[in-house]
Amino acid sequence: MTTLLAGDIGGTKTLLALYRCEGAELQLLVSERFSSADWPDLAQMVNTFLVSCGQGQLPAAACLAVAGPVRDGRAKLTNLPWLLETAELATATGIPRLELVNDFAVLIYGLPHLQPQQQARIRPGTAEADGPLLVLGAGTGLGVAMGLPTAQGLVAMASEAAHGTFAPRTQAEWELRGWIQQTLELERVSIERVVSGTGLGHVARWLLETRHPSGDHPLQRQAPEDLPAAVAGAAATGDALAAEALDLWLGAYGSVCGDLALAALSRGGIWLAGGTAGKLLDDLRSPAFLDPFLAKGRLTPVLETMPITAICDAAIGQYSAACRARMLLA
Repeated sequence: MTTLLAGDIGGTKTLLALYRCEGAELQLLVSERFSSADWPDLAQMVNTFLVSCGQGQLPAAACLAVAGPVRDGRAKLTNLPWLLETAELATATGIPRLELVNDFAVLIYGLPHLQPQQQARIRPGTAEADGPLLVLGAGTGLGVAMGLPTAQGLVAMASEAAHGTFAPRTQAEWELRGWIQQTLELERVSIERVVSGTGLGHVARWLLETRHPSGDHPLQRQAPEDLPAAVAGAAATGDALAAEALDLWLGAYGSVCGDLALAALSRGGIWLAGGTAGKLLDDLRSPAFLDPFLAKGRLTPVLETMPITAICDAAIGQYSAACRARMLLA
C-alpha cells in the first residue's frame, strides 16, 4: 500500500494527514490537528504523528503546505520561529520525496481532482484543458494563485495580487475607500482591505457609522471578528443595511475576479475558495457578483467563456497537498 503525507501548516494550527494512494483514488486514512506553538520544530511533530499512526512504513511522498512564501525550498513562518528547509525535513523524517508549497498556491493541485461534493457551479462556461487556472479565496484575507498546465502536470504560481491597489468603480466604493484609509490610517488601500471576510466587516462598519451614528442598529453590537458572518446572516433575513453591505462587497469581489481572470487569461477555469465561498453560493450566483465580473467593456467576450466554480470543502488545503504529494511519485 502506498501512503502519502499531506500537511497544512499555519502559525496557530497544523493539520497532518495520511492518504492511501491507489491509482487515481485518494483515500483519507487518518488526520490529526496540532497546536503549532507547542512544538519546537515541524520535523518532531511529523515524526510523532507518523509513529502514532502505526502504519509500519514511511509515506512514499509528502507535500507540506505552509502559511508563507516558499523560495528555493525554504520557508519562514510569520508567527512561528520555524525555518523550514526541504532537504533537512526529508532527512529528519526519512520521507524520500518531500516538497514545501505555499498554503494557498497548493489549492491549484487539487482543482482537477475535485469530487462533485467538493464543488458547486457558480457560472457555466467551457474550460480549456491547456488554459491557465485561477483560484481566489476570500477568507480572513484574500488568497490568489494561478496554475499553468505543462507536459509534466500543473505548476502552481503563488501571487500577491490581493495587495494591489483597490480601484473604486462607483461613488459608494470611492467613499468606502476613503473611509477605510482614514479609519485604519493607511497610506493606500489594497484590494484585500475590501475583498475579504474582514473587508465585508469594513463595508458594514462604514455603512453603520454613516447611517446609524447613534449606534442603534443591532449589528453595531457585534464584535469586529463576528461582524462579517453576522452581516451575511442579517442580509439573508431581510435587513436592508446588511443586504446593501453584502451587495457592495459582492460587486467589488466580482470586479476583482474579472480583472484577475483577464490578467491570467484563465481559460482553464476560475475557482472561488476561502471561508465565504461555500456559505454564499446563491449570492455569488447573483447579478451582484456576476455583472461586475463581466463588465469589462471590449474584453467581456473573453470572460464569457470562463466557468466559475466554488470550492465547498473546508479541508481542501489538506486534500490538495495530498494531490501534490501524489504528483511527486511520477
